Amino acid sequence: MKFREVVVAFGLVIALVPHAQAALADELGEVTRLQHAGQTAASLARADQYLAAHPRDAQMRFLKAVVLAEGGRAGEATALLEQLTRDYPELAEPHNNLAALHAAAGDFSKARAELEESLRLNPLYATAHENLGDVYAVLAGQEYAKALRLEPGNATVPAKLAIVREITTRQPIPGRTPVRQ
Repeated sequence: MKFREVVVAFGLVIALVPHAQAALADELGEVTRLQHAGQTAASLARADQYLAAHPRDAQMRFLKAVVLAEGGRAGEATALLEQLTRDYPELAEPHNNLAALHAAAGDFSKARAELEESLRLNPLYATAHENLGDVYAVLAGQEYAKALRLEPGNATVPAKLAIVREITTRQPIPGRTPVRQ
């Protein structure tokens, strides 16, 4: 299962003069370009250089967390996103990305809590709704598997477990029309 993460799509109200906004957009674009080119170290260096002059910039901090996560540095990304949630408690996106990191680590309870907070902050956040559905599907699968272990003869649980596994692994059940994603 792949959770959808937001890259840099949250709308902050930034009280900057127009040329400063353009400069930020240029820096965000360059950090993103370097990351997509596989130059993670250069991308992080560029983000750090910008953040040295603008340490509270939420967009660059968020993008840095994304670069860290994509670079396999989930612990650092998590710490940065958690700090963002403390510094900018009104933002839903860091909670969504924290949920993706928790889910990737197999902690679906924490992922659920982060997504619920994200949706409390922004009830219209479609990506968080989708991710929460994915988390619920995984949690349902865990509960169905537990029920089957406790009652192996239960005739209804295997079909439910198969459907959930189809959704979460995207592997169709033989002889059944696949669930559309």
